[in-house]
Amino acid sequence: MRAAPRLTKLKRVRGLVLGLLVLAAAAHAAPPGHAVVTRFAQPGLAAGQLGVIVNDDDPDSVAIAAYYLEKRGIPAANLIHVRFKPGRSTLSREEFAALKRRVDRITPGNIQAYALTWAQPYRVDCMSITSAFAFGFDPAWCASSCKPTQPSPYFNSSAARPFDTYRMRPAMSLAATSVAEAKQLIDRGVAADGSNPAGTAYLVSTGDKARNVRAAGYAALRTQMQRILPTKIVAADVLENKSDVMFYFTGLTHVASLDSNRFLPGAIADHLTSAGGELFGGSQMSSLAWLQAGATGSYGAVVEPCNFPAKFPLPGIVMAHYLQGETLLEAYWKSVQMPGQGLFIGEPLARPFAGVAHHARDGGLTLSARLLAPGDYEMQAAPSMLGPYRSVGRIRIGWGTSELKFNRIPPAYYRFERRADLRPAR
Repeated sequence: MRAAPRLTKLKRVRGLVLGLLVLAAAAHAAPPGHAVVTRFAQPGLAAGQLGVIVNDDDPDSVAIAAYYLEKRGIPAANLIHVRFKPGRSTLSREEFAALKRRVDRITPGNIQAYALTWAQPYRVDCMSITSAFAFGFDPAWCASSCKPTQPSPYFNSSAARPFDTYRMRPAMSLAATSVAEAKQLIDRGVAADGSNPAGTAYLVSTGDKARNVRAAGYAALRTQMQRILPTKIVAADVLENKSDVMFYFTGLTHVASLDSNRFLPGAIADHLTSAGGELFGGSQMSSLAWLQAGATGSYGAVVEPCNFPAKFPLPGIVMAHYLQGETLLEAYWKSVQMPGQGLFIGEPLARPFAGVAHHARDGGLTLSARLLAPGDYEMQAAPSMLGPYRSVGRIRIGWGTSELKFNRIPPAYYRFERRADLRPAR
């Protein structure tokens, strides 16, 4: 007979919850007093689209993969298991072919890119392992002498889903000399997200004529980027005592004084040279040195590429895509026209420039970001946050735009969809 009060209390709780749900729905349905932006489409790979390849025969790989899934909220279904003897710099093309067949067979269809959870092996015969996983092994991506190689269709593209568009999955290695270093790298990537850092791009022009070939474009790049991000040309073999390094591009076999600089979370840095991608035991500085100094992403060749700028990251392109809100993996990959011999290392999902701020005032609306992705957008409006949304116009955003202003705009909920990404409005 004492159960009745419990039932009454339960009914009251249910009634309170139902009342709150009704109030929440009413709030969503109520027309706003000013313009509210519910979405502004930005490029950027999502955690659910990244496959994480783990070598189950390598305890460090297993530990790195587990930490990465946890920190990035990557679904367990995205973990792709392989087995091979660890600790070698190079895989043969035959051994890799068997691995690639397995990976292709078990990779979920929604996966657009890969993270590799080891530093070795970093090479497959004459290809980097990141390019081999992206394209499959093919000698067309290699060069036995100073010749061009196969170009990447992903180069400087606007593709948000590379596998769906090009049937390739760009890859990046979470390379480190230890699990502890890998965790620090992952933590820097996570810390970078949406931080919109007030850093500087340093374009270092060295006295090494063979490796300084990218410097020919530095002056034009500074003019193009200066109002978006502070960009400085430094004519020296060394950059020292800088506290705001966001980008650092140079050309040398060895780069001194890295530890004197402070790299911001999400920073990208690399040196154009023949063998930076030889991560261990090479005669030139390993690209790992950049990550150990605090950068979040780097790049290096695993076999002699000669000094073709197209085989190395083009600073203006990587900066542009990164500043538009793409992830480190996307921006870096899109900046290399011939990536077959080059190794991408870092935290793939680092995305420091994500997010579009919006401010409504005096009947107007302003949207701003470090750099808005150029293209055609459809503007959709709705009386409630939940919809239905209807098209009310189109806008075209040109290169270099960081702010959009609408002086008079009716109160409503708005979203902006890139034309290439459009789905039916609700």
